[in-house]
Amino acid sequence: MAPTRYTGCVGTFTLPITISDQQLATSEEVEALVDTGATNTVLPAELLQRLGIQPHRKSTFQLADGRELELEIGRAWVKVDGQREYTQVVFGPPGTEPILGAITLEEMNLAVDPVAGRLIPVNRLLK
Repeated sequence: MAPTRYTGCVGTFTLPITISDQQLATSEEVEALVDTGATNTVLPAELLQRLGIQPHRKSTFQLADGRELELEIGRAWVKVDGQREYTQVVFGPPGTEPILGAITLEEMNLAVDPVAGRLIPVNRLLK
């Protein structure tokens, strides 16, 4: 998998990901935090807008401190270590650190190895 930078917190590390618009016409690589507690992939709204990615709805999110925040949601191609998936992305407020969330990881059949600070391929369960 892609090289990572360990941040010192158990279960979190960073790795490079590439974000692209629906047509794969514009792309940008960012360093994203992989956090075992993050549900959604969150990216700075200005990055998504610059790439031409459009929101299609809004959703309310609860922050760790209990506050609620309404944010826009769209879809973008996310590429991790050569693997690409068209996935849901949240338009984060200014200053948002890119986060690679659980939904995208599950769509890519990837799991977190927090000890080694890397992503590992996993099989899906069909029950």
